[in-house]
Amino acid sequence: MKLKKGTILLINGPNLNLLGTREPELYGSVTLADVEAEVAQIVETQGYELNCFQSNHEGGLIDFIQDEGPKALYGIVNLGALTHTSVGLRDALKGVALPFVEVHVSNVHAREAFRHHSYLSEIAQGVIVGLGTLGYSLAAQSITARLQAK
Repeated sequence: MKLKKGTILLINGPNLNLLGTREPELYGSVTLADVEAEVAQIVETQGYELNCFQSNHEGGLIDFIQDEGPKALYGIVNLGALTHTSVGLRDALKGVALPFVEVHVSNVHAREAFRHHSYLSEIAQGVIVGLGTLGYSLAAQSITARLQAK
């Protein structure tokens, strides 16, 4: 059995469990399970383990970040609508010093004005916006490349 180099977290917030069925004209037809499988394939090929979590509840997300963040090497984070409202989630990510890439399936800058601000972007290592679910795979590729370069 090959020893894993460490864990990468995939954290998804409210309504992302509806990927594939919620507004497919905006979010596409790929499901969250499809996203998780694709990201797992990318990170596991490079010798890392993927730990996936989705919750529709802010407190559940904070608990997961506090419990798993200190043990992880990196995160891929899409907090959905909470990106634009939650100082608590920002504080949790910053508090455990988890480096992460922020991902948004849709182009939040081409949508309602309230979606234009993110509480996460200034503490993220990178931000991927508007590339559909491909953004998750690109984040995984970027993270494994950064980790390999260390």
